[in-house]
Amino acid sequence: MTNTGEREADIEMTSERRLVEEQVERLLSGQGSEVSLCDVGMEQSKPAALRKNITYIVCAVIFNEKEEVLMVQEAKQDCYKQWYLPAGRVEVGESLEEALRREVKEEAGFDCEPITMLLIQEQGPQWIRFIFLARISGGSLKSLAAADQESLQAAWWDRQSPLPLRGRDILRLIENGLKYRRNPWHPVTLPVDLSCRHVVQRMILVFVGAEDQIWILLVRGPTPHLPTAAAVKTHAVTWAANMVVQEALPSSYYDHDVTTLGVCGLQHNGRQHGRTDGVCLNTLVALVPDRVQRDEDGLKVELPPTGRPPPIENPRYVWFEVQNLDLREKLLEKTRNTSVLPIHSLY
Repeated sequence: MTNTGEREADIEMTSERRLVEEQVERLLSGQGSEVSLCDVGMEQSKPAALRKNITYIVCAVIFNEKEEVLMVQEAKQDCYKQWYLPAGRVEVGESLEEALRREVKEEAGFDCEPITMLLIQEQGPQWIRFIFLARISGGSLKSLAAADQESLQAAWWDRQSPLPLRGRDILRLIENGLKYRRNPWHPVTLPVDLSCRHVVQRMILVFVGAEDQIWILLVRGPTPHLPTAAAVKTHAVTWAANMVVQEALPSSYYDHDVTTLGVCGLQHNGRQHGRTDGVCLNTLVALVPDRVQRDEDGLKVELPPTGRPPPIENPRYVWFEVQNLDLREKLLEKTRNTSVLPIHSLY
């Protein structure tokens, strides 16, 4: 016979399990949730403030019906008359999408609407570039007669004709845009209007067992939740996941790879300078055993697959085994196919 205390504990565990699974589902679908606390790294982080300690860049990849890409000719002295994608800094008080629309209008003459983010690039929390695939919604192509300090003119480039480029980095962005346009490999991902003071990474950190079981690392209190860590200036933004694993599993850290597979969603508001200039990257992270190690003679040793995650050493954390079959399948699919928005460190 089950006593009342055990029944209450079961009910509480069921309720907590449901809340965790609901949050994971919400983040996987690109929705956000408020950042109410930061579990790791806050003492090494300062509130984000545009023009002071952080720069956000927006960049637009826009095609016409011929798959020509929209380019702008630079007016700046250091890259005068060279060509680049429409791009520029986010200004104080702007959302990322507002900045994108303004830059495309100023530099190319067109009104535009974002379709999805294609890629996030970062050099630590002090410099992050958000590359959008977008579509024209109005306006007209900027001509030389309208040249100003923003740009000299805009043009559609067939990607074959010789064109003096300001930087070849955009070729990869254009290829990413074409690839997504022809065959989208991750869901539409656009910023969610939720405020954040710091640059933080909230992670769905998963361990996949030998028989496709999935565990997610949680912080125990005040109620079980996905860990959130502040990005620190000395490392890539995604180093935050390594900080969490080092805190939760110090002995196992060097026997595993911590890989941020990509971004499920991005939260940004930006309307209150110095208070909401931060971003929250909701990411999918895999903890994978490093199966090839070396013995004391320096020879490679192949370790057998392990069925369970490494033991938690810090009582703040707990492994949560996913029992919801639909959620487990979603996590397995996204983990195997990396069908999430990519984030690349330029360190």
